[in-house]
Amino acid sequence: MSMEPVSTRKQLEADLTELKRMVLRLGKMAEESISKAIWALKNQDAELARTVLAKDDDIDDLAEALDNACMHFAARFQPLGEDLRAVTSIMHMAVDLERIGDYGGNIAKVAAELADKELIKPLIDIPRMLDVLSAMMSKALAAFDTNNAEMAKEVFAMDDMMDDLEKQIMRELLLLMMERPQRIEQATQLLNVARTLERGGDHVTNVAERVVYILTGKTVKASAFRRPRPAALNGRKEHEER
Repeated sequence: MSMEPVSTRKQLEADLTELKRMVLRLGKMAEESISKAIWALKNQDAELARTVLAKDDDIDDLAEALDNACMHFAARFQPLGEDLRAVTSIMHMAVDLERIGDYGGNIAKVAAELADKELIKPLIDIPRMLDVLSAMMSKALAAFDTNNAEMAKEVFAMDDMMDDLEKQIMRELLLLMMERPQRIEQATQLLNVARTLERGGDHVTNVAERVVYILTGKTVKASAFRRPRPAALNGRKEHEER
């Protein structure tokens, strides 16, 4: 009996482990990017903001390398079943994680612009949004690393907290804009930061959905684990995700 199939299987598993390692590294880099960007914004640290922007290419390069590695894996092994499910899901996860890294760069640009300007209000809820987002990312990536589908599902309900904080920030900033129209420009920038973090939460949710799919073979929708959403908000969400 030929030992080639056994050898091939071992190589496939080794390559899949390497793909997994790359995903975890990409997730860590993306989380660091967005965390440092918010820290730079809160503390008006222009130098830190520039550091985040300087490392943006590193995230893009790793995401591209991961995509290429997935394509090579598919061409070499022509995977089926759970192996195919894993590699296609990893490709989708890479897109979501790269987008979160891009969001870090977007926020860093705002942080650099506002570094020498007086903030219209102390930043309290935006850092809270970051805390929730970081916890979501940590849980989603840990679930992927430890093959824990139930842990991945815990991410879904956490996105409700992101939505709640975004709404609170929006209310406060709209009131500030109405009271003093000269605050509109900065308030709009801060609104965009909050919206960016909320979208980051959506991408982490996508990652968690993919983790569940890899481990169970079942497609799950985060909405099934979250609070019911008003129809108008559901329509807005679908429009934004297109």
